[in-house]
Amino acid sequence: MTIPKKKIKRRRVMSKRKRMISMVMSAAMAAGLLAGCAGNAPVAETEASAAAAGEKEIYMFVSCPENADAIANAIEEYKKVAPNITINYETTQSDYPTLLKAKMNSGDTPDIFASTGGQEMKAYAEYSYDLSGQPLASSLTDSAKATMTYEDKLLGIPVISNAFGMMYNQELFDQAGISAMPATFTELEAACEKLAAAGIQPFTNGYKEWWVYKYVFQNFIDVASEGDPEALVQSFIDGTAKVSDYPVLAENYFDYVDLTVKYGDAKPLETDLNAEITAFSTGKAAMMTGIGAPMEPSVKAISPEMKISFCGYQVDENPEHFFIVAGAEQAYRVNKDSKVLNETLDFLNWLYCDYGKTWFPEVMNAIPPIGDTPLPNTDVAAALTSFMETREPGVPSAVYSLDSFHQKFGEIMQSYVAGSKTREEAVKEIEQQWTELGAIE
Repeated sequence: MTIPKKKIKRRRVMSKRKRMISMVMSAAMAAGLLAGCAGNAPVAETEASAAAAGEKEIYMFVSCPENADAIANAIEEYKKVAPNITINYETTQSDYPTLLKAKMNSGDTPDIFASTGGQEMKAYAEYSYDLSGQPLASSLTDSAKATMTYEDKLLGIPVISNAFGMMYNQELFDQAGISAMPATFTELEAACEKLAAAGIQPFTNGYKEWWVYKYVFQNFIDVASEGDPEALVQSFIDGTAKVSDYPVLAENYFDYVDLTVKYGDAKPLETDLNAEITAFSTGKAAMMTGIGAPMEPSVKAISPEMKISFCGYQVDENPEHFFIVAGAEQAYRVNKDSKVLNETLDFLNWLYCDYGKTWFPEVMNAIPPIGDTPLPNTDVAAALTSFMETREPGVPSAVYSLDSFHQKFGEIMQSYVAGSKTREEAVKEIEQQWTELGAIE
């Protein structure tokens, strides 16, 4: 498919589990542990906190509940070195942005909170502590810091470096007589027909979750942008370009969603993250759309022996456009007005400078955002490593728009899946919402 070239206004953009999980655990810090980071010495604020007397409590309210067990592990390990700190940990997913803003508006800003990178760095800048002078800053890789910076300030810490794409079960493909994941959309359609004929459900999608849609869409954005997704997204925000100008977005993406619905869950808008993971883990479905790497531990918790294969999305008929997206997207941020700022900084410095060297690959089972750290022994990490031997990964272009837009984008796509919006209506509304919600003025 030929993608029309448009003039793009180039401007730099800095850029549930459904239930709540609340954990209150004791934790502590020792100033000597901070020496695990290379580079700058700790700033003055953090040096004093180890000697602070009395009990202190850190409130950590973040998204990504799939990381709950790993974070609980870190909190438990941290308590072994100074029991005067309590970390109150709470997490949720689909309604996180709304709940966070409600807390901030009521004056209850968490000591540690989460957002995506890119545009969200600006959105929460007034609440965020500049971490540039902290030891952890020198531990982060340059690529991990790229979407965490605004006006030369490090306003967030990447939760992980991520691999975005689609998990699939090659064993089920083999049963249907498909030797490898197809690289083009037409080949994918044919594979779905073979899987269905063999009595295997091709897709499970999690379309009850608004955020699933954006993680699929960013592959299509990367292709449409021809190498500069940041500029393309900004042109949509500025209104100087329209989604309808790009067939890969206005047609191909919707074709892809249609295919996943046709060969997916019986009630797609009732399938949440848990249901999606269960369907894939138990062998009900051959492919699982969504985030990618962060889902592997949840899948393996259900089916430890399952061999997961991992790929991108079949955007069009060009095999070169079949790629994995990789990079840091989710950020932890520190409330600059926290009453336990010193203790909060010490905890995060310990996590990213010391314990993180083993925690990321062995407990989090995630691609580390810190240097000199091995990759986890996971199927997705192995697939990403193999892919990068010959090609560069795509860019996590979702970070170039605010989550307020992405949430609305997901709701629009849910209406499309439900049949209450036509494709043309959905595209027009996406264009409108991008100009209204895509960025902070």
